[in-house]
Amino acid sequence: SGAGKSTMLHIAGLLERPDGGAVLIDGRDCGALSDEHRTMLRRRALGFVYQFHHLLPEFSAVENVMLPQMISGVSRAEARRKAEALLGRVGLAERLTHRPARLSGGEQQRVAIVRALANDPKILLADEPTGNLDHTTAEGVIETLIDIVRAHGVAALIATHNLELAARLDRTVTLEEGRLRSIG
Repeated sequence: SGAGKSTMLHIAGLLERPDGGAVLIDGRDCGALSDEHRTMLRRRALGFVYQFHHLLPEFSAVENVMLPQMISGVSRAEARRKAEALLGRVGLAERLTHRPARLSGGEQQRVAIVRALANDPKILLADEPTGNLDHTTAEGVIETLIDIVRAHGVAALIATHNLELAARLDRTVTLEEGRLRSIG
């Protein structure tokens, strides 16, 4: 806590502007982009997963995954087909019509992960994706996250205190007091 990981993710996710340096996505410096263009780029190229799932409580699992696609112009039928396929891939085929309150914490987080991937982002940004889960549930979510990110060929920037999760990633960066301390 206090190391700057959330700020780093907000800057990488184009939610905040950096005080210095540059954020490059597809080789393009995003610093000079207007707020409107930053929003369009976020919608097209970035997916977000947070410690808390932030699912819309009045919508079912499948509807929560459909919404970002429909906002991006995908037809309702195509959004539903893709949402059902993604949810099936993470073991939730039998829970499509359940609202978040009827899903376990691990199920909610899996819905959040596939929602973040529904628009085929190039980069997935995850802030403590297992932080509010018990150890056993967190293990299942970690497995799902790693498998689905690799299967979709998505780059992932994951901020975590979970050393078991960090050890399973291809590359780790340590932040201390807002500075990069080690890269492995």
